[in-house]
Amino acid sequence: MFLIFTATWLAYCGSRQDNVSHPRVAVEDFMLMPRWFPSPSSLAFRRHEAVWLAAVTQSNASGVADSERYWRIEQRCRFLVARSCPEVEPRVFPLLDGIYRKPVVPAGLLLPEDGRPDGGDDHEDARSSGVLQWLDEQPPRSVLYVALGSEAPVTAENVHELAAGLELSGARFLWAFRPPSGGGATAGTGAPAPPLLPDGFEARARGRGAVCTGWVPQVKVLAHAAVGAFLTHCGWGSVTESLLFGHPLVMLPFITDQGLIARIMAERGVGVEVARRDDGAFGRDDVAEAVRRVMVEEEGKTLALNARRLRQSVVGDDGGRQERYVDELVECFRRHSFN
Repeated sequence: MFLIFTATWLAYCGSRQDNVSHPRVAVEDFMLMPRWFPSPSSLAFRRHEAVWLAAVTQSNASGVADSERYWRIEQRCRFLVARSCPEVEPRVFPLLDGIYRKPVVPAGLLLPEDGRPDGGDDHEDARSSGVLQWLDEQPPRSVLYVALGSEAPVTAENVHELAAGLELSGARFLWAFRPPSGGGATAGTGAPAPPLLPDGFEARARGRGAVCTGWVPQVKVLAHAAVGAFLTHCGWGSVTESLLFGHPLVMLPFITDQGLIARIMAERGVGVEVARRDDGAFGRDDVAEAVRRVMVEEEGKTLALNARRLRQSVVGDDGGRQERYVDELVECFRRHSFN
């Protein structure tokens, strides 16, 4: 069973046997780490996140809960494969075999190519769209890249508060913007701003901010010398891509395991989470404060240093450390082969 989640999430979910012995029923039960997983108190879910997690244990329209599907598959597997590695989660991997009573094997982070411009067609297409060209005009490590993925349940209010917070922060930014409905264009380069953005936002941001509603080559953007940090929803794919380049994070999680990933990264000292209320709401001041801590204030230097150190630990000098996890996984498949 290949799982695209962190090792910490696997530990949080636990086996069917553990969940039967220690059932989680109320929303409060899902806010804390389970009894079978000793962990620091910082690794916990907020109430609005726990509401979503509690719903996963209930039968949905299919008549089967998502958690039940997970356990049925897990029970039929010889071993589990996690898209993570001990360098990122050193305290968790030693616990997983005992929790699941079978081997849990790291696949590594399965990182993309390093994304540096190579003159290929993809690069030229991206440059012609203005994204990389705009970055070329910005000072080194001065731009906050903003992307909330393709599935985060972002509301119009969220968009307005995020936009206002970016404006208040005074930081340069490139926003890969996905409106709930179709349409849109590129702002900051002369094109109309997306309709969901606040009135006048394009004009006020011109010169230090760009908003793109088309496809953004995220890995190439993160590889660009002008990018100094990443404001992310903390999807594991986006966070691992950021780790490849050693960027500190401004973290705005929404659903699933995103909150847990944000707390893991905060514990590693590489990011700052946007403050939210119990119902999950956040305001422009919350966004601006988190952005300034990472991009402007002295704390940001420490976060950036920690992010580069974590990158070194994860990738290594020759970039081959993660490849070795894939080699070891291949050997694991051979050992468990039916042949």
